[in-house]
Amino acid sequence: MSSQIPAKRSGRSVDTAKIGGGLKLLAALLGLMWLSEVIDTATNGSLDQYGIISREPRGLIGILTAPFLHLGFGHLISNTLPLVTLGAIIAISGATRLFQVTAIVTVIGGFGTWLISPPNTITIGASGLVFGYASYLIVRGLFNRRLGQVVVGIIVIMVWGSALLTSLLPQDGISWQGHLCGGIAGLLAAWVLADDKRRVK
Repeated sequence: MSSQIPAKRSGRSVDTAKIGGGLKLLAALLGLMWLSEVIDTATNGSLDQYGIISREPRGLIGILTAPFLHLGFGHLISNTLPLVTLGAIIAISGATRLFQVTAIVTVIGGFGTWLISPPNTITIGASGLVFGYASYLIVRGLFNRRLGQVVVGIIVIMVWGSALLTSLLPQDGISWQGHLCGGIAGLLAAWVLADDKRRVK
């Protein structure tokens, strides 16, 4: 009787699978945003009412739905490019990490937006998520003490730093509150998900 010993998966193949899983999740998130905008456009903006309505109990559902809703395709396109780029960098660490960062930024950032936005306003769009991804990437290397991640953070600052700071200034029709709260949530995600914390027993 003969038997075969299963071949061990190499570290390279495991990493490829991890990256692939992360990119698939990112594609699913973006696909849902685009599908939502197609439906919203076809129904004359009927989905926009499900954004974050400040300090209204019925607006709490918007914490989960607002990132997937946009004020037209122009708004969606402006968020798609940075979301793809920053999200792909996080996705390299796998679907689990991308999901964790996305969940923390969406919930914490969204709740903060619900708390501090002006009364009788509805906040929609993925820009809070973009800010969260950016701030996470900027500081995660400091928490993890990894030079490569610090370099990535510096590159993010160089490419998007001025745009991020400008978007924190009060402007008509733009939720600086959502940007600010998303950025703070990204910092929190980097701290909560730091390597040192995962090693603590």
